[in-house]
This record gives sequence, structure tokens and C-alpha cells, in this order.
Amino acid sequence: MAVDSPVYVGTCGFSYPEWIEAGIYPPGTKSARMLELYRNLFPVVELNYTWYQMVRTETMERMLAGDGAGLLYCAKLTRTMTHEVEDNWRSQAELYRHGIQPLLTSGRLLSVLVQLPPFFHRTTKNRSYLASLLDALQPLPLAVEFRHHSWAQDSVFKGLEQRRITLVSVDAPSLPYLFPSLDVVTNPELFYLRLHGRNSRGWRSRSKQQQFNYDYTEEDLAQWSRDRVPRMRKACNTGVILFNNHVAGQAVRNARTMARMIS
Repeated sequence: MAVDSPVYVGTCGFSYPEWIEAGIYPPGTKSARMLELYRNLFPVVELNYTWYQMVRTETMERMLAGDGAGLLYCAKLTRTMTHEVEDNWRSQAELYRHGIQPLLTSGRLLSVLVQLPPFFHRTTKNRSYLASLLDALQPLPLAVEFRHHSWAQDSVFKGLEQRRITLVSVDAPSLPYLFPSLDVVTNPELFYLRLHGRNSRGWRSRSKQQQFNYDYTEEDLAQWSRDRVPRMRKACNTGVILFNNHVAGQAVRNARTMARMIS
């Protein structure tokens, strides 16, 4: 794996009306045009809507048909398998595998993001559920983001490595219960970095507009671009860096800066 392995930079989501006011999208932009415009900004996007509703084959096919730019995608796993787990989660996993298939077969799916909530602690029950869920989602490319610090264990990293599943690196506030900021590589195919912002007060507010309201400085970003990203890049065939601080278009500005810093 070479030091110049491709690293794609983008944002978590693209459909934000506030980005019109921020000057990211032209005045009067309708939500239906936002993905088309986003393709001119970055080479990769993380799909948020797949967390709220089950992904459907026809939606993916329609999205790909309108995309001549070759945009790459990461897609969140639906919340009924992570945050609001239902008894029929196995059938939900099957539906998801089927629905995301067009992205997979097109070669445009970098990873499915299994984002776990802060209340998902490392217990025997949760360890068993996670192992079963990851098995049920095979053969999709997977990345797991932990939000609770109890998962920061070498044995967890080893298990992901054996499954060739990516451990998501996070940049978030330094709060005692949150998963720490690490640059551990568990999958030589892909590293996945999500930057949520460092707004400690906002993180506790239960308001997404406050939680993700943070504007990274160049020094903040250099903490990743100088050493950590090069180390992960050297260990992987591909990397993806996604900014989740969407408020007021900050994610777009910060992603552009990061792309410049690692180029």
C-alpha cells in the first residue's frame, strides 16, 4: 500500500437548506437538485437518509442514472438495526443488502456505515448482537462507528481486523463517555474518518444544530493531516474523510481545507 493511496474528502449528507443561505448552493435551489450540485464540490458523499428509511433498489438506480460524474458513496445503515432495533432485524438486514445492491455492483459503494449509539455499551448481549448483525450484512463492505468508550479495546479491534471491517476514526469532543479519537487501522482496504466537531456544550444539548456547530481551524485539521492521516493512508488502499459539522456550511469549508492539506 503506497503513501499516495487515494483519499476522498466530502461531507456527511448533502441536502441542507441552510447551505443555500451559506452560499454553497444557489438561491432557490430545490432539494431535488442538491445532489446534482454537490457532485461539483466533492468526489464522495455519505448518505444520511438511509439511516431514516430503508434503502430501495429503485431509488439507488435512479440516483446512479442521474450521476455522470462518478460520485462515490458511503451509506448509513438504517436505524432499525442500530438505534431502534426491531425484532425482525434479520429481515431488515436482508432488505438493506438488496436495496443497496445497485451501488455495490456499480463499484461506487465505498462502505456501509454501522453507526452505533452512545447507549450501546460493550456488554455480552451487545457483543453478540453486533457479531450477528455484521454476519447478516455480509458481503457488504462495512465500517463500524462506536460512540461509547467501552468499545475501545484491543480485542474489539482484533475482531474487526479478522473480519476485514473498518473501525471508523472519529473527531469529536473530549467527553469521558465518548469513544476516543484513534487512528487504528483494522481493514487494509479502507480507513474512514468522520469529523463531528468539538462543541462539547452543544454535544450535550440534544440539538443537532448545536451538536454539530463547529468550525475547524487549520491547526485542528493539521492534527490529522500532518501525521495521523498519512499513517492510515500508508496502511490502506483507500481512505475517506467526511465532515459532519454541517451547520452553516462549515463542513464544506472544512472539507475543502482538508483536501488541500492532504493533497
